[in-house]
Amino acid sequence: MKDRACIVGVGTTAYGKRGELYDCNPIDQIRIALDLALAESGLDRRDVDGFATYSVEKLDPSALAPALGIPSVNYSSMVHGGGGGGTCGAVANAAAAVIAGQAEVVMVYKFITQPPHARFGAAYGSAQVAADPASDFHRPFGLISPAQFFALLFRRHMHRFGTTPLHLAEVAVSTRAHAQRNPKALKREPLTALQHQAARMIADPFRLYDCCQETDGGAVILVTSAERARDLQQRPVFIMAGAQGGDSLWGQGLTSQNQPEDLYVSAGHAHLAKRLYAQAGIGPEDVDVALLYDHFTGMVLLQLEDYGFCARGEGGDFVASGAIRWPDGRLPVNTHGGNLSEVYLLGMTHVIEGVRQLRGEASSQVPDAEIALVTAGPSNLPTSSLLLRR
Repeated sequence: MKDRACIVGVGTTAYGKRGELYDCNPIDQIRIALDLALAESGLDRRDVDGFATYSVEKLDPSALAPALGIPSVNYSSMVHGGGGGGTCGAVANAAAAVIAGQAEVVMVYKFITQPPHARFGAAYGSAQVAADPASDFHRPFGLISPAQFFALLFRRHMHRFGTTPLHLAEVAVSTRAHAQRNPKALKREPLTALQHQAARMIADPFRLYDCCQETDGGAVILVTSAERARDLQQRPVFIMAGAQGGDSLWGQGLTSQNQPEDLYVSAGHAHLAKRLYAQAGIGPEDVDVALLYDHFTGMVLLQLEDYGFCARGEGGDFVASGAIRWPDGRLPVNTHGGNLSEVYLLGMTHVIEGVRQLRGEASSQVPDAEIALVTAGPSNLPTSSLLLRR
């Protein structure tokens, strides 16, 4: 796969708080994002002949293609699983389709519109899940939200390695500082460690600012071959590597909470990291900027460990050193504000920020950024990650 496919266009809709875009037609949202991606790439909608997405998607190509004026569909794919674990996998699938000649231009797409009276993050407590026998292993014990599942994992990390709530605060505060320079970020007011520590508890040890937003919006990413990318308008961003899946013993670990000890105190990404670096022929020391899926602050710490930026148990000390802050940190993380402060769009904006960093267009631009790591949500299998290069 290395460097044989490129991201050549990205586009996003306006963002809104949960429920604000509920009355907007989802096809219109995708159309707006696609039009922006096409305009900056120089491609025409008639060039698009493939679709890739992930998680639970309400729109498939049978609805999108005729509504968007796309004349033919040669490829479509879906990464299984819920939440944002499949974001990077969908981009990797798009690249694989282009390389294999299954499609010329693949659009990776995702949108979220939530009803004002319901919450995406409360899905595990819904009546539908209650009817699923698998939920009998967690729902009767009060485990009904992602915050609770991830809190248990991270509390174990704290117990084993001495990680503290102030380490979580550093992730939230640095991410918010990055968001203040991003005009599209929904959360731009300053945040201090004191405010973080004073906020209400959601699921011990996660407080309010440790949890991502619940928002609405849509995004499209266009992938084509490296050869075709050279003739388009944007500087191409090469896909060095893409991995999806994970250690099978992680499996349904979030809900069953039965991983082996060493996996349980991780983000479940070490398996992906090994494959990703091997595909690209690089190591963590070569990464200039990291866009780490931040549904919860604690999972940023665990991903830093899984991807080899620090040793197991040292994620807290790593962030406390200022390492993830722009502009002076050794590894700026989530320079757009991430799920925590920019928008929660199931990881699409992490890929888009990686593209903007490598084009030199980011609001918190890392000087001479050459290689970006993008990860998708630590979650039940499969999850995924990408390495992109300028």
